[in-house]
Amino acid sequence: MQLWNVDFRSELEAVLPSDLPNRADVVEKTALHLERIEETNKLFNLTRIVSPRDAAIKHVLDALIPWRLFVGAKHLLDAGTGAGFPGIPLAIALPDLRITMAESTGKKARFVADTIAALGLANAAVSAERVEDLTTAVRFDLVTARAFAPLGRALEFLAPALKSGARGLLYKGPDIEQEIAEAAPQMKKLRATAVEVMRYDLPDSMGSRRIVEVRLLAPTSAIRIKV
Repeated sequence: MQLWNVDFRSELEAVLPSDLPNRADVVEKTALHLERIEETNKLFNLTRIVSPRDAAIKHVLDALIPWRLFVGAKHLLDAGTGAGFPGIPLAIALPDLRITMAESTGKKARFVADTIAALGLANAAVSAERVEDLTTAVRFDLVTARAFAPLGRALEFLAPALKSGARGLLYKGPDIEQEIAEAAPQMKKLRATAVEVMRYDLPDSMGSRRIVEVRLLAPTSAIRIKV
C-alpha cells in the first residue's frame, strides 16, 4: 500500500503546476486520496482509472488546471462528485472555498465523507441528496460538474441553483459545440448562455478539456445563446 502512495506522490509532483496554491499540501493529500481509491476499488468500483500516472493526470491535474476560475467563490457545489473529483482537490488547493459535493450513490458518498475526514478538510462536505433537491434547499454561488451529464440534462438538474443566481463552470470535452447545439431548446427555455472560458490538453495525449461557463439571463435581457 505504501508503494502505491509513493508512486502517486511522485506522479503528482511531476505533473501539478508549480504555481498551484498550497501545492505541497495538494500533493500530500491527493496522494492519500488516490491511495484510498486504489484500496477501496478492491471492495467496489469507484473508478477504472487507478494507475499512478493516469490517476494523477485524469483525476487530480484535470480537476486543478482551471483553479483560477474558482477563486473568489464562497460556496461551490460539485454535482455528481463520484470519488471526489473535482471537489476534493479543489478543497485542498483553495481552503477558503466552502465546497459541498453531491453524490447520490450511497457507497460513493460514504467513501467521500470518510476521505474528507481522513484528510481533515474543514471546508468540504458531502451530501447524498439528489442534485436537484440539494440545489433547491441550499444556496450556492458557483456550481461545477465533471463527467456529470450532457449540457441539456445538466441544466435541468442545476436550474434551481442557476435561478438563485449561481453560475456554472462545467468540465466538458472537445465536442462542446455539439452539446450546446443539442441543448438549444433547454437553453432557450431557461434563458441560458453557455460560453467556453478555458480549454486545455492533458499530458500524454490523455484528452482535451473545455470549461464552459453557464449563466441564466436576467429577466429583462433578450434571449440569446452564445458559444
